[in-house]
Amino acid sequence: MRRLPHLMQLRTFEAVARHRSFMLAADELHITPSAVSHQIRHLEAHFGRDLFERHHRRIELTASGQRLFDQLHRLFDALDMACREVALPDGEQVLSLHCAPSFAVKWLGPRLADFRRRHPDISIRLTTGSDPVDLGAAREIDLWIAYGRARRSPGIEVSDLGEESIVPLIAPSLMPDARKPPALASLTLIESQLSDVTWAEWFTLNGWPPTQTAKLSFDRAALAISAAVDGMGVALESARLAERELRNGELKVWGGKRHQHLARPMHFLHRRSRDRLRPEVAAFIDWLQRGTAGAH
Repeated sequence: MRRLPHLMQLRTFEAVARHRSFMLAADELHITPSAVSHQIRHLEAHFGRDLFERHHRRIELTASGQRLFDQLHRLFDALDMACREVALPDGEQVLSLHCAPSFAVKWLGPRLADFRRRHPDISIRLTTGSDPVDLGAAREIDLWIAYGRARRSPGIEVSDLGEESIVPLIAPSLMPDARKPPALASLTLIESQLSDVTWAEWFTLNGWPPTQTAKLSFDRAALAISAAVDGMGVALESARLAERELRNGELKVWGGKRHQHLARPMHFLHRRSRDRLRPEVAAFIDWLQRGTAGAH
């Protein structure tokens, strides 16, 4: 027999920790503040340590409380997901994806309708974030698409999503004569903080001294692309992520084909080895790889 605290005590603790308030937790759980306090005291007695630091008008998690909250928050999300899946119609499957934000917004999101048309019995649950994901611990996530580099670990299979061309992107308003683009020295350089590809590397590839530095930087590729569309400067970014803007003429490649461009894998698909035969996982990976094959 597992010696676990009562589920209601854990649920109450999670609500208090999330709100940092006994009163707000009581409102959410539809119980009295005194009942909340009673549940927390029982839980602290179970562990034999304080989970909160009580101050005059506020509470803070102790180190032990923070560890418990970090685990419980994820477990309750997984429990909620499991309950939702039980309520699905027979035969419907759920695939949980965690994805680099800009890839989700600029490439994956606009194409998910196509996947749903091809696989109407598979529901997609998409979350985004830049922090690394441990698929061995994050059981609520089926597939993780990471940006920048692969994260290899035992039991996890990783494949890249093909090479992407990293090119200087500029709004037509800054380049009135496409036959003679303005010199880079006259433009504000934009790059993404999380990208391993820098303007210095692009200058070196083209045999130019890397004397210029980026004047604007963003923590998302999507923001860098948006800044270029708004005419704030020239962004060094993935042509795959800027596919829509290049197609509709909001952006052009500075210098066209007159310069060399960087090309390398930038996004990496992670999955658990034991999940490779799950039909919903296999279907999504096949669709994703077909869509990214040869796309730069």
